[in-house]
Amino acid sequence: MKLHAVDDTFISHLKKILPEGVIHPAERRYLEEPRGQWMGQKALLVRPETTEQVSLLIKAAYEARVAVIPYGGGTGLVGGQIMPVGPSPLILSLERMNKIRKIYASENVLISEAGVTLAEVRNAAYDVDRLFPLSLAAEGSARIGGNLATNAGGINVLRYGNARDLCIGLEVVLPDGKIWNGLSRLRKDNTGYDLRNLLIGSEGTLGVITAASLKLFEQPSHFYTAFLEVASPSAAINILYTLRAKLGNVVSAFELIHKQGFDFLSEKLPEIKLPFKEASEWMVLLEIGFEGTTDGESSIDAFFTLGQEKGLVTNAIIAQSERERHEFWAVREYIPEANRLIGSISSHDISLPLSAIPEFIERAKVLISNLGAFRINCFGHLGDGNLHFNVFPIPGKLHQINVKSQNRIRHQVHQLVNSMEGSISAEHGIGRLKLADLERYADPAKLSAMRAIKDALDPRGIMNPGVILRPL
Repeated sequence: MKLHAVDDTFISHLKKILPEGVIHPAERRYLEEPRGQWMGQKALLVRPETTEQVSLLIKAAYEARVAVIPYGGGTGLVGGQIMPVGPSPLILSLERMNKIRKIYASENVLISEAGVTLAEVRNAAYDVDRLFPLSLAAEGSARIGGNLATNAGGINVLRYGNARDLCIGLEVVLPDGKIWNGLSRLRKDNTGYDLRNLLIGSEGTLGVITAASLKLFEQPSHFYTAFLEVASPSAAINILYTLRAKLGNVVSAFELIHKQGFDFLSEKLPEIKLPFKEASEWMVLLEIGFEGTTDGESSIDAFFTLGQEKGLVTNAIIAQSERERHEFWAVREYIPEANRLIGSISSHDISLPLSAIPEFIERAKVLISNLGAFRINCFGHLGDGNLHFNVFPIPGKLHQINVKSQNRIRHQVHQLVNSMEGSISAEHGIGRLKLADLERYADPAKLSAMRAIKDALDPRGIMNPGVILRPL
């Protein structure tokens, strides 16, 4: 269905139905994405303050057949927050919808508007002695609506789940402007189709999330945080299996880190304090959150002693203070920034069956070496099978890299992932970047069902066109 550009008639209509301060020209920052792969076109920016204003905007866009691009914190890495081609769209920023509406501490529920940053949600939970466990490097700027729209993951998925697992209910403006008030606090509700799970992860293609009721948890009484040097990815997985069997569901994070990440930090961010002077090839950043009083730490210490005897753990440094714990996590959180400063050729957010990860890493290394001389920084959330497998030029060779070689690397990595029953998108979404890969690897029946849902809910195709599914 043909879309229309934002024009003077449409703008005049919006000015009649909306208060002052909502409509703006789109500044450059709303037209960019973090990796600089696309640039958005001229657009009209709207910054509503209420769900009712969002409803008026969406209804107007629906009637005028104007594309709507939902915008959160702009931190997405697959191009889902911009529209580089087509008729000039309406960029709908949720940044002014930034209130914590209510906290029910005794129920472990927090109701947040979509424009609240993830850090602000986490701080609000902390203020009532609760934990909202979703945590990722961009939490200071990423907004909760975008986290839910992409079903964000992060470092604590192992224990607490993805964004979808942390959400009880939603408030959503649908493509025709209707408001779905699904802000339930109920943990059990079997009344028809699960619209909540459908909207989470839909990347703004089926509606605009305006608020969410979120799960809170008890704050761990203390953390056990350690950097381990491990013999191999297989050894790391062995350690994880054994720890979970020994301690149960208290392992919050289990991050695999390659030495290349440390080298990039030393080169580009030397102010970041590294735990090892001479790091081994593979390391794990481990965090366990204990609740109440427990003697679990003595069990862990005994386990690591045994791990060293068996050759699984070659060295371990345990955080001795909260400051040291934050220093450890700063290392992990700044690796993506160091990657950005180096400049990757091709970045891959993938997931694999846990037992397949060691084989994938070895096969992928051979695959990349057959394509030429490159550097690989492989790191990620090992506990839930999510790897960031990123390929970089060797020093001084960036100018020799072209789009053709980028596409060849991405295609071969994704082909290998698919052959090993993995996913080409673990936590960043499909956006525009992986649209062709989704078409190539997804089950045809799934794609057909997705198209039917899109056509039913958004028959005029105004919601984030070109994201997840190609416009017809």
